[in-house]
Amino acid sequence: MTTQMMVRMEPELKASLGRLAQNEGKSASQVVRELVEKYVRSRDPAAYLDGLWDRVGGQLAESGFRASDVDGIVSEVRKSPQ
Repeated sequence: MTTQMMVRMEPELKASLGRLAQNEGKSASQVVRELVEKYVRSRDPAAYLDGLWDRVGGQLAESGFRASDVDGIVSEVRKSPQ
């Protein structure tokens, strides 16, 4: 279920938003939802950590490592002098 939220903005800004969204084949509401979702994700620690693990896992996979190699890699990194 979705809810509504009123947002006040200058008429010129609303018109620009509408034009730009239309150029992308989106509604102004879709653009606002995307921006709010991005804002929340960027400030949510759990989402940040999930994204970090996804990036690290992707880099390891690209380097040829498997999930079973991760414990050994972490142990080696922890042994390294800081």
